[in-house]
Amino acid sequence: MRKVQGSVCLFSRPTLGPCWRKVSFRGANMAARRWLWYASATVAVALLLLYQVPSASAQRKKEMVLSEKVSQLMEWTNKRPVIRMNGDKFRRLVKAPPRNYSVIVMFTALQLHRQCVVCKQADEEFQILANSWRYSSAFTNRIFFAMVDFDEGSDVFQMLNMNSAPTFINFPAKGKPKRGDTYELQVRGFSAEQIARWIADRTDVNIRVIRPPNYAGPLMLGLLLAVIGGLVYLRRSNMEFLFNKTGWAFAALCFVLAMTSGQMWNHIRGPPYAHKNPHTGHVNYIHGSSQAQFVAETHIVLLFNGGVTLGMVLLCEAATSDMDIGKRKIMCIAGIGLVVLFFSWMLSIFRSKYHGYPYSFLMS
Repeated sequence: MRKVQGSVCLFSRPTLGPCWRKVSFRGANMAARRWLWYASATVAVALLLLYQVPSASAQRKKEMVLSEKVSQLMEWTNKRPVIRMNGDKFRRLVKAPPRNYSVIVMFTALQLHRQCVVCKQADEEFQILANSWRYSSAFTNRIFFAMVDFDEGSDVFQMLNMNSAPTFINFPAKGKPKRGDTYELQVRGFSAEQIARWIADRTDVNIRVIRPPNYAGPLMLGLLLAVIGGLVYLRRSNMEFLFNKTGWAFAALCFVLAMTSGQMWNHIRGPPYAHKNPHTGHVNYIHGSSQAQFVAETHIVLLFNGGVTLGMVLLCEAATSDMDIGKRKIMCIAGIGLVVLFFSWMLSIFRSKYHGYPYSFLMS
């Protein structure tokens, strides 16, 4: 029995001993893994809390800064629709984040010694547009209007590498201005309606332009009607002048010359009268592109067309009139000279606008 017990004891001890140790080691391993998992989760939660606390604080600070900027802009807008900015205001309210609003900035030079006539005209249209937005029922803090004068913010001009005025730029709520955020003044003109269409394209904000009442047009029309009525009354006994073909032909010719010279385009687009280079002081009366024109350019074209027309009239009169041959020769020579001279000038203007046009006549 002892041997059996001994053999059993000897057999059982080496057999059961390792099994017991294996079970004990597996339990300890599971406990260590559980402890490591709890420790990792605790560290992760602690790091998350440490990260979220400063993030939430920074977010609150950002919202406070944004609220202060919007409140400041709204206060200034209530006093004056176009906010005048210097370098510090521009950097803080327009360039620096955070910003959830767009700012339409006109860069200009309104001081008298700058002699920028276009700047003054563009400023009047910009003021009309800003007032239309300020007193509109759809007015919100999504968009603001501002102005930077060169003499008050020359550092802003240097920062943006700008060397001409006036210039309109949209600073969007997010990101930097893109190429389309700079208004094409030379192509579209500076009328308030054109700028409003551009703003609608860039910001999805539609502004209905409301102009102050202008009584000059009705007064001039009333004066013209009064003059015509007076002439008709004075000549009431002889109304043959109403059937004068020459008078009606002259009136029709004036209308045709006005329309063909681009007066209607000026009325729609509202371009500047001329352009003065701020560096050289040179004034351009002819626009260098075929897609735009100046008001002075239409006057020049009107004059040239009138000269060509007068030359053709003289040639027709020289060929059909009953005057003596000497006067008819003079009229013919004068007519040819007017046609040749003014047509040459007209063609030279055409060549300067349509670059690469190969033909010219007398002058290039």
